[in-house]
Amino acid sequence: MKKVRKPFLFVAIVTLFVSALAAAQNPRAQAPGGLPGASGRGAERGPGGGRGRGGPHNMKTLLIWADTRNGIAQHDSVSHAMSVIERLGYESGTYFSYIRTDSNIASYSPKMTTGQPASGGPSFATADAIFFLGHREVPIDDTQKAELLNFVHDDGKGFVAAHTASNAWMDWPEFGDLLGGRYDDHPWGVTEAPVIVEDPDFPGMKFFPRAFDFRDEFYQISEFSPEKSRVLLRLDTSKLDMTKRGVHAADAPFPLAWAKMYGKGRVFYSSLGHDAATWDNPDIQRMWFSAIEWALGLKDADVTPQPVSPTAPAAAATPAQASVPGR
Repeated sequence: MKKVRKPFLFVAIVTLFVSALAAAQNPRAQAPGGLPGASGRGAERGPGGGRGRGGPHNMKTLLIWADTRNGIAQHDSVSHAMSVIERLGYESGTYFSYIRTDSNIASYSPKMTTGQPASGGPSFATADAIFFLGHREVPIDDTQKAELLNFVHDDGKGFVAAHTASNAWMDWPEFGDLLGGRYDDHPWGVTEAPVIVEDPDFPGMKFFPRAFDFRDEFYQISEFSPEKSRVLLRLDTSKLDMTKRGVHAADAPFPLAWAKMYGKGRVFYSSLGHDAATWDNPDIQRMWFSAIEWALGLKDADVTPQPVSPTAPAAAATPAQASVPGR
């Protein structure tokens, strides 16, 4: 048996040392971006959110659905938003995502584009929650509409929606009831505006200051009732030009994020997300990640509707961590 030469032995020792040092500096229990895996899942499941250990069967399933083909003023941020949401679940090991822009899969009995039954892939029967970024008249039939309502209301599944989702199916009243509000223009356009955190105890809200400035496209929301939904974030209208053309005072309290129950299901919506850079903001990512955890039933929160605060909290008025990097 030949003896191992000392130079080779030295190289092997150095290699092992460097590998151990790299592992110590990059623990798998914490996902990139500072988002921990739920209950340490990232550490247990290994790279790829657990796919190396039995695939996605030991994870929650999220259907990321963003059919925008009929949308006027297409949003360039949609593709990036979908990839961010998928990455947060993949790297933390919390949920496995299917990204889809074809609405024929939005059913308990999904179909191929030919109209024949689909084999494999996502459906309402296999998803635990939906992340929705649809736009305007998303092409689904009456059966699919009824199934979507049933998915949340009766089956108790989660529904998380962003930005353009509030102007989807404007002629479908039941969807407005599910979501909790409707798009009613954006008179201020893309600007920096003051934001108030109404409920810092809701998952994902604690990462924001109680009051901060933020740059995005801010929607007005009509058909919203603080008696039916719990306001989490809202505009501080005391510091906005309320005489601007197109501002509708009746849309008070101008919510930017809310949570509610729809039957047995959990619903979360935020109008933030117009610009692609918004989705790179660490605090915004934590907001979405935590909201998805809540919608999936991995976290609990009190979403009992409550009156909004009359003024901004006196504790903080600094923009700090919630400002988009580079702005």
